[in-house]
Amino acid sequence: MKKGFKYVALSVMAGSLLAFSTACGNGADKNGTEKTSEEQKQLSGEVAIDGSSTVFPIMEAVSEEYAAEQPDVKAPVGVSGTGGGFKKFVVGETDLSNASRPIKDEEKQLAEQNKVEFTEFEIAKDGLTVVVNKDNDWAKDLTVEDLQKMWLEDGTTKKWSDINPKWPNEEIKFYSPGTDSGTYDYFDEVILEEKPLVKTATLSEDDNVLVTGVSGDKYAIGFFGYAYYLENKDKINAVKINGVEPNNKTVESGEYSPLSRPLFVYVNNASIKEKDYVYDYMKFALENAGALAEEVGYVKLPQNKYDEQMKKLEGLKK
Repeated sequence: MKKGFKYVALSVMAGSLLAFSTACGNGADKNGTEKTSEEQKQLSGEVAIDGSSTVFPIMEAVSEEYAAEQPDVKAPVGVSGTGGGFKKFVVGETDLSNASRPIKDEEKQLAEQNKVEFTEFEIAKDGLTVVVNKDNDWAKDLTVEDLQKMWLEDGTTKKWSDINPKWPNEEIKFYSPGTDSGTYDYFDEVILEEKPLVKTATLSEDDNVLVTGVSGDKYAIGFFGYAYYLENKDKINAVKINGVEPNNKTVESGEYSPLSRPLFVYVNNASIKEKDYVYDYMKFALENAGALAEEVGYVKLPQNKYDEQMKKLEGLKK
């Protein structure tokens, strides 16, 4: 009797182990929870991504995290600026285009001519940040009017004392994103009102060049995305605009006006429909954009906004 009981017990145990082993073989995770066939599917391919230097830190983080889940999917992120990215996107050269401004009408027309259908996704918010040298102890708070006096070309050599007679009688050295940058476009629209930028400005698509320029000259001023300021705040100071400093709270609420702005990723609809790995990558991006945006120094959207973006993506797949 005891022998029979032992046999039955061993049989049950063996059966349980076999069932567990089978579950693991069919895709159970380390907790024993069985995965769906879609979750365990390994993909391969290369997602073509280019565009904004402002959005770059978010999408670089997305690509690094995604590689752990899908190591055979390559997703290098180019940094040719928002305008440069759209030049490639509207002719079908890229799957995703990072942008720190909405797509322009002329870019939409080029996409239509090339039969590129696309969808816009908002992934985070940014506060375009005006910065000065650490030794600048006078320009702590500027108005939009001050910025216009500085940055608009009027044929004169701009000095700090032109803005405020109490400030140094020294020439202002300007550092600006390049003309292919969405950050340049945004500043041009909301501050310069599409009038010419001061001719003496040093322009670069590489925000690190701007940081180096401002940090190396006491009389310099520049602007770029909030994340680059946070990354380099030991070297430069942020300037309040109309009495409001850029931070997560003021950017998300819009109080940091008019320099709070949305950040986008544009997707080629055909890529989502025809390439599983592009759809999967973008799905991962939307699921993790909030946390990764905060991690690299930007401001996440409310969760309901990401839920809306996910529904939009799923609609493209159908």
